Amino acid sequence: MKKIKVAVPATVANLVCGFDILGLALHEPCDIMELELINEPIINIKHTDDYGLPETVEENVAGVALQALIEAYEKPIGFNLTVHKNIKPGSGLGSSAAGSAGAVVAANHLLNNYFSKEDLVRFAMNGEKLATGVKHADNVAPCIYGGITLVRSAFPLDIISLASPDLYVTVVHPQLEVKTADARQILRKDVKLKDAIKQWGNIAGLVTGILKNDIPLISRSLEDVIIEPVRSILIPGFAILKDLCKEAGALGGGISGSGPSIFMLSENEFIAKQVEQEMIKVYSSMGIENKTYVTTINPNGVKFISSE
Repeated sequence: MKKIKVAVPATVANLVCGFDILGLALHEPCDIMELELINEPIINIKHTDDYGLPETVEENVAGVALQALIEAYEKPIGFNLTVHKNIKPGSGLGSSAAGSAGAVVAANHLLNNYFSKEDLVRFAMNGEKLATGVKHADNVAPCIYGGITLVRSAFPLDIISLASPDLYVTVVHPQLEVKTADARQILRKDVKLKDAIKQWGNIAGLVTGILKNDIPLISRSLEDVIIEPVRSILIPGFAILKDLCKEAGALGGGISGSGPSIFMLSENEFIAKQVEQEMIKVYSSMGIENKTYVTTINPNGVKFISSE
């Protein structure tokens, strides 16, 4: 194979209490990427969308991720990459992660799976550093592994795939932009011990709930006492939206990544759509354009569409 086309999923990072360590892949939205393997040691990047993202290798998340992969490969190779982004940059839905992760997964497939998934995450983290200033893996890991992932350690890398409960995910993306780098800068540098203890309990409860498919435990563990209280001030209507979604039957949820998108988990599609209506009402009443998705957890991550 010399050319491949893939669909790269959006991701929800943190899952409320698991800052920088938990994430899940969604079925939609997805970026579409086409990658061609060439014998010249160069990377050519073309965007067909209207987001105005840079196409020079050093300024493009997919470019720096592919460069890291090429440097680790034993033979001189290069790539032609065409990207159509459907995951809006700055949405909090892992747009930069989709670019970097999708590129290296596609490249690895063209290289007969020369690298492990852990290697691919390591390469993709270079894209996250370019986008956010930090090599975090909570978006790229579920994008590459699929389902829900736990990043036990980023250095050295240690990723655990968790069983994906049969839940629906409702997402609203108010058409605002919150840059991840900016959202990181406002976080407190010190945490009270009592808050840390509560957060550890919620993280442990959420992971246990996922592993045991204990829906009530998942619901009561979806609480963040450290990050959300600070970041939520950047998202208009967050508090009232969260309350209304829970009243509509959502198990719980919170900020997707650094925002402004907000996600909610529900036990079935009916409730998930009721939650969607509440989301639309809140932002429509505020005069803020919004995009919503009612989807499920994507157990596979990057999807191969075609190859030549």
